[in-house]
Amino acid sequence: MPAERGEPLFQKLKRPNIRYLLLAILIGVLAGYGAVLFKFVLKFMQWVFYQDTNDFMTFAKTIPVWVKIVMPAAGGLVVGLVVTNFAAEAKGHGVPEVMQAIALRGGRIRKRVAAAKIFASAVTIGSGGSVGREGPMVQIGASIGSSIGQMFKTPSVHMKTMVGCGAAAGIAATFNAPIAGVLFALEIIIGDFGVMQFSPVVLSSVTATAISRYYFGDFPHFDIPEYSIVTLWEYLFYPVLGVVSGLVGLSFTKILYWFEDGFDAIAIPEWIKPAIGGALLGVVFAVFPQVFGVGYGAMNVALVNQMEFQLLFVLIFVKILASSITLGSGGSGGIFAPSLFLGCMTGGAFGFVVHFLFPAHTAMPGAYALVAMGGVVAGTTYAPITAILIIFEMTSDYSIILPLMLTCITATVMNSTIERASIYTTKLLRRGIDIEAGRERHLLDHIVVKEVMTHEFVTIPASAPLSQIIWTFKTENAPYLHVVDGEGRLTGIISFRDIRAVLNEEGLLELIIAHDLATRDLVTVTTDDTLQEALDKITDRGVSQVPVLTSGREQRLAGTLTESAINGAYNSAIVKAELAGGR
Repeated sequence: MPAERGEPLFQKLKRPNIRYLLLAILIGVLAGYGAVLFKFVLKFMQWVFYQDTNDFMTFAKTIPVWVKIVMPAAGGLVVGLVVTNFAAEAKGHGVPEVMQAIALRGGRIRKRVAAAKIFASAVTIGSGGSVGREGPMVQIGASIGSSIGQMFKTPSVHMKTMVGCGAAAGIAATFNAPIAGVLFALEIIIGDFGVMQFSPVVLSSVTATAISRYYFGDFPHFDIPEYSIVTLWEYLFYPVLGVVSGLVGLSFTKILYWFEDGFDAIAIPEWIKPAIGGALLGVVFAVFPQVFGVGYGAMNVALVNQMEFQLLFVLIFVKILASSITLGSGGSGGIFAPSLFLGCMTGGAFGFVVHFLFPAHTAMPGAYALVAMGGVVAGTTYAPITAILIIFEMTSDYSIILPLMLTCITATVMNSTIERASIYTTKLLRRGIDIEAGRERHLLDHIVVKEVMTHEFVTIPASAPLSQIIWTFKTENAPYLHVVDGEGRLTGIISFRDIRAVLNEEGLLELIIAHDLATRDLVTVTTDDTLQEALDKITDRGVSQVPVLTSGREQRLAGTLTESAINGAYNSAIVKAELAGGR
């Protein structure tokens, strides 16, 4: 009897949804310890280069100028050798590589990437690289999630959830921000807020956060004074701050990739370029030590209103330069922390101006610095929900949530209107990969509708009575009836939902005709349209299939195209592309 009682529970644990939840916990544990290891390795690398693990601003004056130039160059040389000879994916800020793996390789990431990224990013940041820790941890966590998924033979449809679990765990453990980690994975990495994705990602994020808090404690990332809205008139300034933050974010994206193009154009071996970038970076932070590494020390000074306006303003441009040199030359690190830094300095400078002009109606500059941190993050990543929540969790200050929402949404809407691609997807576009909603668009741009459409469709005359419509649905087993006029031209579509309202009405079987019931505001495609054009129309109208018309002057009904057929064609094209790449 006891064995019989235990068997149902064992069988339940073998269910796929329970299995994925258990894998999510495992990924959270491994990614959490990966984040702990990364922080220790990062501290160790800074000690190797400078024999001090404190914030660089506290001991910058004791370091000779030549050391400030040589050490970043040496770090860049090491990173260049690792990236060139071990794992090219470790180069750059990491998140685009994860997005590309999900969209094009079914979430499969090489197992060596996690180790390479930990080492390369720790060397870059430890030697002075002006980048952040979150991009590396996203890639490290995603690599762990992918490895676990491959180890347990997770189907491709669920592999991206495993990768998202790792990414969420990486963000959560790095910033002590479990909610923001979940939203980052769903909003940027997976692109899906469904329950099947949400539950494992939450479990993984919570697990990694618990491990991080065990080793480093539970406290806000930034220790700031309590800010509040002084008057309701102050709300007028935050949309303006959103515009300013958005412009800074756009500038950062443009200048970053301008530097990347510049270094790519230099005809020297790739492994030398990070060393050159490191030497140039050393010159920068020899003058402005605030931009060394992640830069949290300078940000804390600005947030407590202890930095002058002139320095705040100058550091905006210096940080863009420093981060662009680091990443453009081939260093390894994230753009999240530089975006926070830029927002902090931008908001601080903006706050100085408005507080000088309206001292009785505005908070201190630190409040604007705090809000603009989220604004620049939202303006670069196009992920306002993540930006709002990560600032809230990093500060534990609810009083700034409304200004933060105003600023982040303004920056995101403005920047996404000016530039379709975020700082992440721009990198993929530069590789010829146009990803939208998890797809590589150019694959669908090379397939035309007539190659995929079905020629099986059911038509009915526009004059057909309701009785004939019902009979046709019963006999043909068709989801839609295509209504045509006397000359055979498509005039509308009838679904079973269209006739449901009149089924029980007596005396209407011969009075109502197909023309009365049909949906005439149709979205159609032609046989020569591309699948991407068809998918855009299907997505815009929220339908699952569209009629296909012949191209030319006399457009006649030629078939139908379903969203599932597009998905099948896309998956087939991905397989062919991978096989071609393998050969």
